[in-house]
Amino acid sequence: MKQKISLRNEIIAGIIGYFTTVYIVVVNGSILSEAGISLETGMIATIMASFVGTMIMGFFGRLPLILIPGMGINALFAYSIINNNDFTFQEGLAVVLMAALIFLVTAFTKIAVILKNAIPESLTHAITVGLGFFLILIGLEKSGIVVSGDSTIIAIGDFTSTPVVVGLLTLFIAIFLFVKNVPANFLITMIIGTILAAIFGIKQPEVDSVHVHVNELLFIPSFGAMGDFAFWLAVFPLALILIFENMGILTGQLGMLKRHESYNKAYRITAFSTVTSAFLGTSPTVSGAENAAVIASGGKTGRAAITAGILFLVTIFIIPWISMVPYTAISPILIIVGFLMAQNIKHLPLNDIADSIPALLIVVMIPFTYSIGDGMAFGFIAYPIVKIALGKLNELTIPLIIISSLFFLEFILKITGI
Repeated sequence: MKQKISLRNEIIAGIIGYFTTVYIVVVNGSILSEAGISLETGMIATIMASFVGTMIMGFFGRLPLILIPGMGINALFAYSIINNNDFTFQEGLAVVLMAALIFLVTAFTKIAVILKNAIPESLTHAITVGLGFFLILIGLEKSGIVVSGDSTIIAIGDFTSTPVVVGLLTLFIAIFLFVKNVPANFLITMIIGTILAAIFGIKQPEVDSVHVHVNELLFIPSFGAMGDFAFWLAVFPLALILIFENMGILTGQLGMLKRHESYNKAYRITAFSTVTSAFLGTSPTVSGAENAAVIASGGKTGRAAITAGILFLVTIFIIPWISMVPYTAISPILIIVGFLMAQNIKHLPLNDIADSIPALLIVVMIPFTYSIGDGMAFGFIAYPIVKIALGKLNELTIPLIIISSLFFLEFILKITGI
């Protein structure tokens, strides 16, 4: 018997989904602002990408899934792809576009399955864990809890400093709300953190109103760096992360909905949404982990997504207020999301030295090198070396050997300065 669907429940689920994901506007906008655009523009780019992706999922996918810029992926985009490679923001968007097109191709072919079978799960889980630790490090830095040391790489921050005290207090509040599973805990954390910052006199740059021209919102990716080897070595890791992360997220969420038959459609719509991200000025969108709250709240159809999408668009009118959120209120969210991603370490085969050494290299080298691409390179290069040393050459696949060779070639080019 067909399950009865209530429009009222769908709207309520969409509203709940919006309030559990709207934090991304400030968090992602702040990360994008460190990659070469203004905070205001970054927030609008985030809003528009979330609006477009979510509406497409609602109308064509008819699924209650909200698409927002992915945490971890946005750090890869800003800190590793753009800042580490000295790309312009538009060149970074070109990397996003090429990775999104690869993702889109896999959505309509069997390439995704080939890659999934070719790359060891230990390495894919390690990438997620490494991204998690990277986000934790960024969050701790932005709140001032850790700083660059004089005699050490990292040192404890100044705990007599007001921003650090407020950051710590907000972090403890965020952890309490999260472990208590309080609805919209990230949003509540930002509100409380902003109030605490105001009480302690931590001021943020004010945005009186929205003054962004249309040409600032319609970004044109620049392919000026396309001839550089570094460009393609930025494209491939991003494409891999998009493919594997969305495989995992969508499988779990459609399982909750008991709609496994909708996987291909959802995967293709998500891939198309990442393409639009490149022209809307942000890192790629993914199906938010917070969609679990939408589903748990009774969301079953695209009406829930459409409701959330409309609310995202309306968010543009409150930018002057949400731009007041300080880093002391944002950093705890980065740290907690990092904790969640780092939990994937339980999937690493730590009892198997052949798989654990390359995986752990990725885990530690991503935050230690402050580069997701370089961190991945260490693990992918080490994997065939360890397998060959143990006489397990038969466990190496041709796609993996090609990927490892490309990473190795990048290191050679860096060393020789070519």
